[in-house]
Amino acid sequence: MKITMSDRSQQFDNDLATVAGVDDLAKLTDYSLLDTLNCDPNATVNGEDYNPRQVFSGHYVPVKPTPISDPEYVAHSHIFFRELGFDDRLAQTEDFRRLFSGDLSQVPEPMRKTGWATGYALSIYGTEYIQQCPFQTGNGYGDGRAVSVLEAVINDQRWEMQLKGGGRTPYCRGADGRAVLRSSVREFLAQEHMHALGVPTTRSLSLYVSKSETVKRPWYSEGSCSTDPDMMVSDPVAISTRVAPSFLRVGQLELFGRRARNNEHPGATEELELIALHLIDREYKNDISDGHSTAEKLVMLAAEFRKRLTSLIAHWIRVGYCQGNFNSDNCAGGGFTLDYGPFGFCELFDPLYQPWTGGGQHFSFFNQPVAAEANFHMFWTALRPLLISHPDAFEKFDEIRKGFSIVMQEQMEKMWAAKLGLDHFNPELFSQLINLIVQTSVDYTIFFRQLSEVPDSILGLKKSFYNSTTEAQEKQWSQWLEKWKTLIGRDRNVEQLSQQMKRVNPKYTWREWLIAPAYQQAKEGDFTLVRELQEVLTRPYEEQSKEVEDKYYHLRPQEYFEAGGVSHYSCSS
Repeated sequence: MKITMSDRSQQFDNDLATVAGVDDLAKLTDYSLLDTLNCDPNATVNGEDYNPRQVFSGHYVPVKPTPISDPEYVAHSHIFFRELGFDDRLAQTEDFRRLFSGDLSQVPEPMRKTGWATGYALSIYGTEYIQQCPFQTGNGYGDGRAVSVLEAVINDQRWEMQLKGGGRTPYCRGADGRAVLRSSVREFLAQEHMHALGVPTTRSLSLYVSKSETVKRPWYSEGSCSTDPDMMVSDPVAISTRVAPSFLRVGQLELFGRRARNNEHPGATEELELIALHLIDREYKNDISDGHSTAEKLVMLAAEFRKRLTSLIAHWIRVGYCQGNFNSDNCAGGGFTLDYGPFGFCELFDPLYQPWTGGGQHFSFFNQPVAAEANFHMFWTALRPLLISHPDAFEKFDEIRKGFSIVMQEQMEKMWAAKLGLDHFNPELFSQLINLIVQTSVDYTIFFRQLSEVPDSILGLKKSFYNSTTEAQEKQWSQWLEKWKTLIGRDRNVEQLSQQMKRVNPKYTWREWLIAPAYQQAKEGDFTLVRELQEVLTRPYEEQSKEVEDKYYHLRPQEYFEAGGVSHYSCSS
């Protein structure tokens, strides 16, 4: 049998692996959230807590996940396994499959046989909501189908491992707590694609599907252009494991901030301070040392979170990502991408691109900086009660909030300059470009990748054009290119500039019409395309084979415009 370089690399990784089995993983466990924060006093001891109910206090609820039946291996992240020191063969072992398909009954000590779910508040664009809570109080919001099962310190980095689709929790609001294979494939692939793009994100560990358990979900019939799903489909259930330093959200801070503000129980302010300090310990330990008072730490937290959040949004727009539903509960306190529900990637450029029919323009592609500022405002609102008795810190904290839009603009200008190969942002050149690409109907990713070739004329850009250009448009493009080349400097080394721009502008991006066949085939038990996409999407900047280029580097075919479940969708299941 022929041994490839990939085979040799994998063997090398396995020889160096420090985690060859679940027993090895158990030795690395360290449950900081459970050991330092407050448990819901009304929770069950055994974690069998599956009916919707109000949770009035405490930072978490013990929940035993509900295993999927007959779990079958679909995929795992070879790259992340390597980073963690996991043997690449581990994902297909019985113990690992059992654990990460929801069965904690046989985990070795000191692993715990019960996971946990957390509550959070909901705000949309800076407005507090409680209407979607079945109790009309806000005490029913939280992890409805996400169950964390493990915290471990691996290579001096703390990781929390969370099952998406792990069954009902007290926050499920009457739903079944399951995720279907379709959405699980999307989240599994998207997280690793975003990481490969250089965008801070949760990570994918593994994906398992049930061979016998299904649930019904609304979805689109073949060829449907309907805004809303027009049929019910029966889909296999699946569990994907996502991993992050923590899953603490702005919405969690909000929940405890509201309780403290309203004096909802005697320990409300203390619980707010505990969750804020826990966020610092989990996500900002390297930036905020222990030798500061709580008030000083909160000011430093606000400055660092602002830096991370503004940088994140600039990354999103750089790579064409639109979160679609950027509420505060979908905003990670650690400043990374969280919760791949109704997301999408912009193909035909549209500043108001929005993949989710329920998202509205306020969460559209170019409005993401404003949505981020609204979430930062709620972060600020949540923590202010802790600073009322510290006027100097209180003032500094408020100034950081007021400066958000300035820092956001700086990040955006820095990003656009990098995409265009410029040393400094040029507002006039940028404005002219945006007008041109809207008028010409261009593919966002292909355009910037073609521009990275530093073309001599418009001919080098036409691969990204959806429509033929008029004579007037050709003239405008020629004038723009001339101005651009003057600004980048005609004495620049073209090859070096091209390579520099290609490190910023990916060649391969997420295209829903190429993803849909993968989960459709997976539903029939064929995971080949899922694994092929995993390979392509984790190398987005590379010049891959001609076969890959022909298949994945071209414009969206006309039949996929306005196609339900591809160009848009109304739910995430």
